[in-house]
Amino acid sequence: MKNPRAAERLCHATGLVLILSGLVHLVVFAADGGPWDGPVSWRKPVTFGLSFGVTLISLTWVTSYLRAGARTRTVLLLVLAADCVAEVGGITLQAWRGVPSHLNMETPFDTAVSMTLAVGGGVLVVVLTVFAVAAFRYRPEGPAGMALAVRAGFAFLLVALASGAVMIARGVVLTRTGHQEAAYHSTAPFKPLHGVSLHAVLVLPLLARLLARTSWHERTRRRIVAAAAGCYGAAVAGAGVWAALTY
Repeated sequence: MKNPRAAERLCHATGLVLILSGLVHLVVFAADGGPWDGPVSWRKPVTFGLSFGVTLISLTWVTSYLRAGARTRTVLLLVLAADCVAEVGGITLQAWRGVPSHLNMETPFDTAVSMTLAVGGGVLVVVLTVFAVAAFRYRPEGPAGMALAVRAGFAFLLVALASGAVMIARGVVLTRTGHQEAAYHSTAPFKPLHGVSLHAVLVLPLLARLLARTSWHERTRRRIVAAAAGCYGAAVAGAGVWAALTY
């Protein structure tokens, strides 16, 4: 697909489908009941569907401010969209089967799904790191404060990727050493850090975009974005301290 606009429309549509999937499973949870927490619950297809859908739509928009080649951006967005579908699809499949999705090595099929999700996580790391490098290599375009918002958003996103990698690595080690149940619960300390830092790439650029609609001076708008980035950094740091204390 060589047309960037067509790729953007596809990514937006895919993101909306993932969000709809999350909402549908919220209804399923309300009807079926069961635990919200734990390795087997309807929480996963709900939260992952919503999170991946919002993230895909957000990155499709935010990367339009990056000074990157149109073809490269298009390819990366399509890979990102396919990976998001694979991740949410695998998680949703396992939820309907009533088994854990991540770190589940109980059967050959479960192992295949778990490893596919792990590989998909690796693909996410590569794609999003490429976007982050582009954001810091060349000043992003856009209204006052957007460059800072995009760069800060990607910086926090890298924190989310790192915390996600730690969760997977720790869980795999515990699984391989025969501590399957401990592996399922080992990710808890990092979930707040992962969740908080994940969506800064939407929140901060959206703030800059909304401020551009005001009549405030550019310097004022930049200061507001900087203050928001600082507050977000404090929240991420707090979540990081929590992860360290409860690790």
